[in-house]
Amino acid sequence: MTAELRAHPIPNATGRRPGERGPWSAGLWTLPEVRWAVAATALFGLGVIAQLAGGPVWLWWTLYLACYATGGWEPAWAGLQALRDKTLDVDLLMAAAAIGAAAIGQVFDGALLIVIFATSGALEAIATKRTEDSVRGLLDLAPDQVTRLSSAGEERVEAALLQVGEVIVVRPGERIGADGEVVDGVSDVDQATITGESLPVDKQAGDEVFAGTLNGTGALRVEVTRPAGDTVIARIVAMVEQAAATKARTQLFIEKVEQRYSVVMVAATLALFVIPLLWGAALQPTLLRAMTFMIVASPCAVVLATMPPLLAAIATASRHGVLVKSAVVMEQLGAVTQVAFDKTGTLTEGSPHLTQVRTLPGAGIDDDELLALAAAAENPSEHPLGRAVVRAAREAGVPLRPAEEFTSAPGRGVGARVQGRRVEVGSPAHLLRDGRGPAHAVVADLEQGGQTVVVVRVDGEPAGMLGLADRVRPGVAAALARLTALTGAPPVLLTGDNPQAAGSVAAEVGITRIRAGLLPQDKVVAVHELQASGARVALVGDGVNDAPALAAAHTGIAMGRAGSDLALDTADAVITRDELATLPAVIALSRRARRLVVANLVIAAGFIAALAAWDLIGDLPLPLGVAGHEGSTVIVALNGLRLLRSAAWRHAAAQPREDS
Repeated sequence: MTAELRAHPIPNATGRRPGERGPWSAGLWTLPEVRWAVAATALFGLGVIAQLAGGPVWLWWTLYLACYATGGWEPAWAGLQALRDKTLDVDLLMAAAAIGAAAIGQVFDGALLIVIFATSGALEAIATKRTEDSVRGLLDLAPDQVTRLSSAGEERVEAALLQVGEVIVVRPGERIGADGEVVDGVSDVDQATITGESLPVDKQAGDEVFAGTLNGTGALRVEVTRPAGDTVIARIVAMVEQAAATKARTQLFIEKVEQRYSVVMVAATLALFVIPLLWGAALQPTLLRAMTFMIVASPCAVVLATMPPLLAAIATASRHGVLVKSAVVMEQLGAVTQVAFDKTGTLTEGSPHLTQVRTLPGAGIDDDELLALAAAAENPSEHPLGRAVVRAAREAGVPLRPAEEFTSAPGRGVGARVQGRRVEVGSPAHLLRDGRGPAHAVVADLEQGGQTVVVVRVDGEPAGMLGLADRVRPGVAAALARLTALTGAPPVLLTGDNPQAAGSVAAEVGITRIRAGLLPQDKVVAVHELQASGARVALVGDGVNDAPALAAAHTGIAMGRAGSDLALDTADAVITRDELATLPAVIALSRRARRLVVANLVIAAGFIAALAAWDLIGDLPLPLGVAGHEGSTVIVALNGLRLLRSAAWRHAAAQPREDS
């Protein structure tokens, strides 16, 4: 049960590149934990069938004992190794309890316990391997080879061999192979993998670029400023691995107290066996009393008192669009006191949309005509802003006119002849000649509102401006208000986007605490600062650039539809339908599950105390002890399974506030 980060070698016999996933089933079978768990479960199922069918006792006993061997040897061995470090963990205790159950004829109960433990270990190993594979696959974002300039001209070299100060050529559509500074050329670069910005960023001489980002329509010459092992993308990998290793030590509450309980239980069992023998008691009744005590005091009921509410909450959340990856995570969600959000793809949809059309006075055209001309000129373009303009024209029912003599200038804009008029659509810096006048006033007003502005010029004269921005997801403001009521702290915005765009979105959804322009390592620092102040932070994000912070946060939550593979695998929970309204609901559900866990622990502890006291000061019959132990297990399990009802989710989603 103890969570540990295990390293699993990546098979290379298939010829796949490191980090590339093969068939799901093939990936599972590379894990020994999965193979042993499947074998134990199959043997347990065969044993149940043989027992229920009235088969020979020796047959189903053999099957159950084989289940013990296949599913229990690994945790038992781990427990024995822990003894060498003078620690007694629940793995060894569970193995001893299972053996004790078999010794008194309750072989079914022991086999069931073994299956539960083996399955838990397999699920943990699967989650760990997927995260490791995704982290390694992240390195594939940067190209293996780049074009380097030398005295002899251009040459293809390994990206890992680049030295600081060397210059590389990045052609249109290529991924940039190193962190560096543009020394020549103009282009637009999609750097969402690093900063999370939804729109490509214009790059020219003097601007910084990052390995793994995607070059647009222009050619660039880039001077290398960092070696391959120190690029931003490489540091993302290192930060994710380090944070994941740290979080792997997180355990359920019951596991945190298992050490003391295990020691006390084992000591009491040995004392109950040894002391009477020293006083001359008979061996058989003394052994029976000690074995009965070990059964009734074993933590089986306590473990099952903890798991059913959490597993039921996980199942209910998954039916309503939130995938919680483990019982540990479900328990942690209820302790969240501060929620931090990425912007692009999390609070917003992650793609540009036309928000405003502004026609300049004296242009002689209206807004629809301006949009029609701009869409006609942009229709041949593949730029995201151009596609957004064309999509807006189609949604508005504006017919797309034919365009001739199309031209495109990287980082500047496009031009075309539309029905005899020369139409240019591009950046204000390129299409507006001076720094004054009504056109510049409109540009300043739109940019102050956090929008990206493109100028439309007709026959050499500015005719109007188009404002484009990412669109906020529906229902975000209401979800954030619920989170504020639930946690007692207003959410925080942590984004790599520019301050204007961040401020615009924050104002729309009601966020007042903003940190913009953050690189991945800056987000990790921000999360650590929040946690250092005493907050238990849940970070919600979607991109590769969010992965280190997702791993570092108390609880990382990824957006399922827009999320990158790395974000999805690194996160502790996934909002599968991208509906942020489910986030406060799952936190409220977690808190209710935590309360049920406490109630179940009280019930289980009461039964254990009563039965153990009866065995110590009286004469507890073994069948009655087993019945009481199993009865307490059934009671706490049924109590926890109440969260499987749909009403549990409706209650969590409807409550504006939950007591922590």
